[in-house]
Amino acid sequence: MGAKIYIGTSGYSYNDWIDAFYPPDTGKSDFLEFYASRFSMVELNFTYYRQPEPRILSNMIATTDPGFLFSIKAHRSLTHEIEGGEAVTTYIRGVEPLAESGRLAAVLLQFPYSFHYTVENRRYLGKLCGSLHALPLAVEFRNNEWQRQSVYDELADRSIAFTVVDCPQLEKLPAPDAVTTANLGYIRFHGRNKENWWTGTNASRYDFLYSEDELDKWLDKIAHMARSTAILLIAFNNHWRGQAPRNAEQLGGLLKTRPGLEVIMGEKDR
Repeated sequence: MGAKIYIGTSGYSYNDWIDAFYPPDTGKSDFLEFYASRFSMVELNFTYYRQPEPRILSNMIATTDPGFLFSIKAHRSLTHEIEGGEAVTTYIRGVEPLAESGRLAAVLLQFPYSFHYTVENRRYLGKLCGSLHALPLAVEFRNNEWQRQSVYDELADRSIAFTVVDCPQLEKLPAPDAVTTANLGYIRFHGRNKENWWTGTNASRYDFLYSEDELDKWLDKIAHMARSTAILLIAFNNHWRGQAPRNAEQLGGLLKTRPGLEVIMGEKDR
């Protein structure tokens, strides 16, 4: 049949999702439980800003049912500030509850646009991936310099997922090619807000609502990726004003009309 397709959003704890996604009387402490009733996975963003803490992740595991999966971002010291060393060890210890429970779908190594295809950066990436080899890894590049066969081959040799992105088609940004390099497949929808991509904030940059036609054009690519993976994660990052959960549910509905695809959304599908 191909991959199990898990759909969710990048982050879930947004106050501006109240009314748009969360019922008006939902307390912040109840966000995750409600979210997990509608979706099958979530990307945890807070671990980019602070190292993961086992206690917090253990509570998240307890709040969700056994079929719910987590993708967790690497801390910025690993992808943006390039520290390595003790920062890597701290990160590995922090994600242990997810790894040991079988609920860790991926560690997302999201590199910035400024992480160019250089000898130094290739060596660093190889060393970092080697240090994290016991964890399921997905790498996201924010420029198109890394979209080359040699990179795909190296990731495949290490069983690391190349993260496919949908973003504005501006010069030097990645093209949305349906690439798989591991049993894990990964797609991230960032929106197509060209006007604010370079100058906007973390909110306005991702202020975009996909139309049904724009999502429909992804169905063949998703089906292609599903045929060559065991798990396919799809995360929407257009979080402003609850647009991400709206589009995630919309895409899930479209995919469920396609025969031969195993799409897992909320609790009823798990």
